[in-house]
This record gives sequence, C-alpha cells and structure tokens, in this order.
Amino acid sequence: MRPSGGSSDLHTRRLMNALAMVLALLAGLMAGCGGGGGGTRTPVRPAATPAPQLPAPDSALPRPPAALAERLTETTRRLDSAIAAWLRTRPATGAKPPLEVTLFALDQQRIYRLMRANPRLGQAVLAGLPARLRTSARDNFGAGRSLLRLTPRNPPRHVPVRPGPAVAPGQLLAWYREAERRFGVSRWVLASVNLIESGFGRMRNESYAGAQGPMQFLPATWSAYGLGGDLHDPHDAIIGAANYLHASGAPGDYRRALFSYNPSPLYVDAVMRYARQMRRSARRYYAYWSWQVFVRTRRGEKRLTGPGRRY
Repeated sequence: MRPSGGSSDLHTRRLMNALAMVLALLAGLMAGCGGGGGGTRTPVRPAATPAPQLPAPDSALPRPPAALAERLTETTRRLDSAIAAWLRTRPATGAKPPLEVTLFALDQQRIYRLMRANPRLGQAVLAGLPARLRTSARDNFGAGRSLLRLTPRNPPRHVPVRPGPAVAPGQLLAWYREAERRFGVSRWVLASVNLIESGFGRMRNESYAGAQGPMQFLPATWSAYGLGGDLHDPHDAIIGAANYLHASGAPGDYRRALFSYNPSPLYVDAVMRYARQMRRSARRYYAYWSWQVFVRTRRGEKRLTGPGRRY
C-alpha cells in the first residue's frame, strides 16, 4: 500500500535534520584540527616569494626586441632601486657601490652595447620601452652610437691596454664639484668627459693619438692648462679639464668648448647626452660609474674590468 504524502514529508525532514547534524559535527572537528587548539583555526600564510637572482656578469641576452626591452626595463628599475638603497646608507666618500649595483649596471651596459651594435634592434627596443624610460634610453643609445662611429676601426698604431680600478664615485663627485665652483663648468659635463675618455680612470694607457691620464690630455695641452699639476692624477686632471673647457667657452657654450676638447660632433653629442641624463638624476651618475671597460677585438668585444676580471 503506498504511504500518504504527510508521512513522506515527515520522513524527509527527519533525514535532512540528521544530515545537518552530521555536517555540523564534521565542521567542528575540522576547525579543531587547525593546530591552535580550542577550535580556533590558524590562518594559512602564503609561501614567501624567493628573492630574484642577480644577473650573471656574462649571461646571454635575449635577441627578440620585445624580450630585450622587457629585460632593459626590469634591469633599469632594479638598478635605480639598488642605487637609491645604497645612497640612503650615506656611504663614505671613499665607498664603492655594492655588488648588486655593479651587476645590474653591467647588465644594463651590455644591453645598450648590443643595441648600439645593431641599430635596427636598438630602435625596436626603444619603441617597446615604457614612456617613462624611453627618453633616457634614447640618450644612452644615441651616445653609444656616436662613440661607436667615433672609434676608428683601424687605429694608426697599436696601443697596449692597461686597465685599473676607478676612484670611488663619491670622491670623484667631490672633485667635479670643486672644479665647478672654481671654473663654473658643470660637474656633470666633467663626469661625462671622464666617463668617455677613460671609464672614470679605469683605462690607464695613452690613446693612439698620444693623449694621457684620466681626462686624456695631450702633453702640450696639459702644459698650457694643467696648472702645474700631474696629468695622471685624477684630481689634477679634473681641475685641468675644467680650466681648459672654461678657456674654450664653457659654461656659455658647452658645445664649442667640447669641440675644442675633441674636434668631433659625435664626441660632443655623446658628452652632452650623458651629462643631460646625470643632470636629470644623480642616480644615473652612479650607474655610469659602475659601467665597465670593453674593447673590440678580432673575436668580438672583450670586457676588461668588473666582476671576474683582474687588473
């Protein structure tokens, strides 16, 4: 005989009530297993994200423009952050940047050197950069192109290369400022000349034209403008360069003064581009200081200074 509808509804309600009690009991048991005792569940913390690795000194660089633009963007961001963190410690005048700054600066420099050697790639990378980075990247790329065109492929005589360590950036900056106060020549123009002429003093040999010292003076020019100092001494060379640039028209006309220093529009362009970037942000001075010395050989470019290299 088939049960009535009321009996069926009562049976169903009893089953649902029993099921609810079982579910409530299971929920209580699970809450009590949270490890905190007393039924309070301990919140689960997400696993810590491992710190990103520093770039290896000679790691392979991506060749697709989009990938290279992404790497340049990230490298520059982390380089700026590393420099800012270091400067917040108020380093002593004679202190040199930490390894983190050195490695990110080298990675940035290698990217720009790859771009300058491949102009089509360089232009594609510039187009793929965020707007905030494009102006400084364009100056770095343009200065690199000018210097590459300025460098003779077959110099008239072979000059042995003698690299060495650079004076700490804080000490050099103090001397640029001293020269600026004395002659009115911008500290950043002096830093840019120092960067281009000798990698802030890392190159110790004379040029194929016979120029010497960290600011690369010909001996005859030094006799006239060196103020009796030693052209191989970084401080004396900076003061002498400021004296010479001032006598040649700076700060009224930097381009004319720089053309007198090195009669090439390409040289003037490179100096002005780097100086402009340092004037916009002093962090870029510390980034440029951390760039290393490369030379061109028959087998391609060779890095002479920096991590893994001995002088």
